[in-house]
Amino acid sequence: MTALSVSNAVAVIGAGTMGAGIVQVAATAGHSVYLFDTSEAAIDRGITQIEEFLKKSVVKGRLEESQCTAILARIHRCNKLEDLAPAKLVIEAIVENIDVKRSVFGELENILSEDAILTSNTSSISITEIAAQLKRPERMVGMHFFNPAPIMKLVEVIHGLVTDRQVADIVFDTAVAWGKKAVHAKSTPGFIVNRVARPFYSEALRILQEGGADIPTIDSCIKESGGFRMGPFELMDLIGNDINFSVTKSVYNAYFQEPRYRPSLIQQEQVAAGRFGRKSGQGYYDYRAGAINPEPNTADTVKAPKSITQIGENPLLLPLTELAKTAGITVKLEIVENLSGFRIDDTLILLTDGTTASEMTGFLGKPVIVFDLALDYRAASRIALAKGDQVSDKNLEIAVGFFQTLGKKVSVIDDCPALIVMRIVSMLANEGGDAVYQGVTSPEGVDIAMVNGVNYPKGPMAWAEEIGLEHIEMVLSALESFYGEDRYRTSPLIRRAVTAGKSII
Repeated sequence: MTALSVSNAVAVIGAGTMGAGIVQVAATAGHSVYLFDTSEAAIDRGITQIEEFLKKSVVKGRLEESQCTAILARIHRCNKLEDLAPAKLVIEAIVENIDVKRSVFGELENILSEDAILTSNTSSISITEIAAQLKRPERMVGMHFFNPAPIMKLVEVIHGLVTDRQVADIVFDTAVAWGKKAVHAKSTPGFIVNRVARPFYSEALRILQEGGADIPTIDSCIKESGGFRMGPFELMDLIGNDINFSVTKSVYNAYFQEPRYRPSLIQQEQVAAGRFGRKSGQGYYDYRAGAINPEPNTADTVKAPKSITQIGENPLLLPLTELAKTAGITVKLEIVENLSGFRIDDTLILLTDGTTASEMTGFLGKPVIVFDLALDYRAASRIALAKGDQVSDKNLEIAVGFFQTLGKKVSVIDDCPALIVMRIVSMLANEGGDAVYQGVTSPEGVDIAMVNGVNYPKGPMAWAEEIGLEHIEMVLSALESFYGEDRYRTSPLIRRAVTAGKSII
């Protein structure tokens, strides 16, 4: 299959923010684009949005003035569906209402040529269900862009139950020709991104609800240790808590109340209070003029150790050992089965495997401090620690001093299982694993989608491999044991890979 030729016209239905962005993408790629909306004012706003974006690109030197003029000349305003007759590809970007979408596509089938491809930019409605009443349902595909469409690289190409694979491949290749990162996905609730991303929000909300850490500390650890561009609470405020809560409820109900997608009472309260985030002025943070938001929990500076013993040879921790040596700390090595971390005198400072520090202290008979995952321990500027309930503050200070000597800010949080980054990344990998196991997409598709659709620092499948699938399985098993909930069951994909000693990518 090949992409649509630029000689083929494209139609976009809906001149809102997303629709206008898609128009810009197609016109920039060289297609004549027909923009339809029932509102002339909406078309005006859409064209203005495109003009302003292109003008900024000219000012920044990314476009020539002549290119800007040519792109705008390829956009045609339409106020009747009949005007879309020349189009070979139609992208619908209107209200998320299946009856409205079906009605529009039903009319289009009587206007367009039989070889035209119909696509929907829906983020939540089944492509199979939209296509079910069409004359040519095999020519219906999901083409899910991410906002803002001219900037965000990902396009999810969604296959309905009867979608012709060749048709989906044309849409895929067209998206690639437009400069996008395309991924194939089966039509299931949430597709890839909106499904796999749920733990990023839900686990953060659960940590907050249980008093594991406060909002700024969770967000700071996710950014400064996990390498994410935004923390979950910042991102929910940006998206809109009403929208994020609605998506979570939609996925939860679409999967027949699957426990992994259960909505949060905290977010429900935020929505009930009208605290939607940036757009309402208040959410998890206060965006009103003069507002002062709390800082993350950061430990006071304490004395640094002179020597440490590295426990195990986990390659993830090599940067910490190198930083310790650079800081003048003497490092010895001790091999202890199934433990990764450090020992200072009788204090064990261990990489979390999901087991709480309190449980580890009981098992090992020594004071245990657990520390969180980092995307890159050398680059991370903050590390979360938790001590066992029976461990003294003196033992905690030893661990705090160690990480501070390595140049890290330290956030001491409650002894919650798997801490913050490890817990969220493990659950993201688990959700990605289930999407792969259930045939929604490939492991590569998960990683491409999450990196290019929501700017994750690393694809969750590749990240799980880097951490070690055995370690991910231990984290998930510990969470399931601690809570006794099906929410934390390990994906069969991960379990089988660990059993067979194979990769998942």
